[in-house]
Amino acid sequence: MISYTCSGGIASLHLNAPAKGNALSADMVDALLQAVHEASNDASVHSLVLTGEGRHLCTGFDLSDLETQSEGDLLLRFVRIEQVLDALWRAPVRTIAYAQGRTWGAGADLFAACDVRWACPQATFRFPGAGFGLVLGTRRLAQRVGLSAARDWVSLGQEVNAESARAAGLATRVHGLTEAEGAEGQGRENGHSGLGGLRQTMIEQACTLPMVDRSTLAALRAASNPNAARDADADLAALVRSAARPGLKARIADYRARTRAASAKPTSPPVKRAP
Repeated sequence: MISYTCSGGIASLHLNAPAKGNALSADMVDALLQAVHEASNDASVHSLVLTGEGRHLCTGFDLSDLETQSEGDLLLRFVRIEQVLDALWRAPVRTIAYAQGRTWGAGADLFAACDVRWACPQATFRFPGAGFGLVLGTRRLAQRVGLSAARDWVSLGQEVNAESARAAGLATRVHGLTEAEGAEGQGRENGHSGLGGLRQTMIEQACTLPMVDRSTLAALRAASNPNAARDADADLAALVRSAARPGLKARIADYRARTRAASAKPTSPPVKRAP
């Protein structure tokens, strides 16, 4: 589900559940948290890279087992992902994410929490958690794109394309294959081919050795956000209050049903004009 490797100061965290769009199960969230802590505590690591296998970086939470989950189970998973996001946000290493395809929900939150955020041209971003009453990652998103845009994206469930994400500040760079090229595995750059090759290019370009050591980077983070610990507590409190409201499971089930119904609606045929 998740692979973690470390070589030459670069820790690579790869989501590997492409059949489910790398959606996050409870076990995957736990593995993510463990991997981020491992990279943060490894004095040899200067960069942590987050990527995903297949067409999408991460499509959000895996809710395929919703019927067997209690509200307590769901709350714990949401708390754990908030801990992952905070660990990425405050990591004493440079954090880098590469988004392709759907980067939605918790996947979009993971992307926003990283320092360097590259997106393929076909990448899309959505923050749908508010649709079932969840408050997750909003403050960090607002720091990336501004309060007004963050509120619109979250409250309206807007789908944001890669170029709009770059213009707003969510993505730091749009770079990679078109959707057709990615599907066919075509395209070459710096001797690498396909989407996997572009990830390697990104790693080579973005993971150069930093000029500052880990302790200095941590100090720079603290100086740029002296309220980080207080903000982390506030983020967790806001999440727990929203998730602990009675009826969480029913809200998620209702949201999922509405989403499926909307996606199943046939599109209107084109209007034929008289010659």
